[in-house]
This record gives sequence, structure tokens and C-alpha cells, in this order.
Amino acid sequence: MTVDPLNTRNLQMSVLVTPDMANFSGHMHGGDLLKYLDRVAYACAMRYAACHVVTLSVDKVLFKQPIFIGELLTFLATVNYTGKTSLEVGIKVISENLIEKSIRHTNSCYFTMVALGEDSKPTKVPPFVPSTPEEKGRYDRAKKRREQMLKHGKA
Repeated sequence: MTVDPLNTRNLQMSVLVTPDMANFSGHMHGGDLLKYLDRVAYACAMRYAACHVVTLSVDKVLFKQPIFIGELLTFLATVNYTGKTSLEVGIKVISENLIEKSIRHTNSCYFTMVALGEDSKPTKVPPFVPSTPEEKGRYDRAKKRREQMLKHGKA
């Protein structure tokens, strides 16, 4: 088993939701959230692959609850699956009301990222071999999502 002292398969980032991110109903604009999700997926995938990556697809962006201005968002990202040149990054978003000291799971999604070499062409990524039951479950579910995308010609 390879030891990864930096835990390059996981990434956690936080951002404060500010008034400039508001939509017309006074909540966080979905487009702003998508922008942050893409950045988090990029950072997680790049950290794991040790090269630049691009977004191939976004799957199952689930907006479970509104996000309020002034809340602290924490993005929990993990590499769930790797192919030859691509990897799936799962992201869970936790919204924290800093005054009430309460947290909510507001969003989840899956990004498929493609690793790029110095020639800007797809390049191999290190294979991910799950070791814990949780990792194996995520890996299996990600593999099924990938098979469904390929079956329907979306990848």
C-alpha cells in the first residue's frame, strides 16, 4: 500500500457567501456555486494527477437547500474513480450558519475531469485503488455512473 502523506485524493476548501453572490431572491446564485464547484473539482483533480485538468462533465448537481448570504460553505472533494486519463471527483457542500452554529448539507455533485500533459493532450492519471469499504463503495458507484455515460454516448 502506498502512503500518501498529503492525502492528494481529498481536498477541503471553504468560502464565505458574500452579498455580491446573491440572486434576486437574496440567496446564493446557483451560477456562483457552480463556479466554486468547478474550481474545487479542478484543484482536487490537479492535486491528485499532478498536472492540469479540464472539466469533461458535471453529473447530478443536486441543489438540496438554498444557501444564505453570510454562511460559510465548505466543499469536501474526493477522487472517487480513475480511468486511463480521467477521474471522477465527488463534492459535498456543507453550509454553516456561523451565528447559530448550525450546519446543513446543501449540495452534492460529481465532476469528470481529464488530465492534460504538457502538449495539452490527455495524459494518464495514477490509478486509484480503493482500500476502505467507503472508498470501495464510492469507486463502485462512480464506475456505474461512468458505464451509464458511455452507454448513452455522453463521454
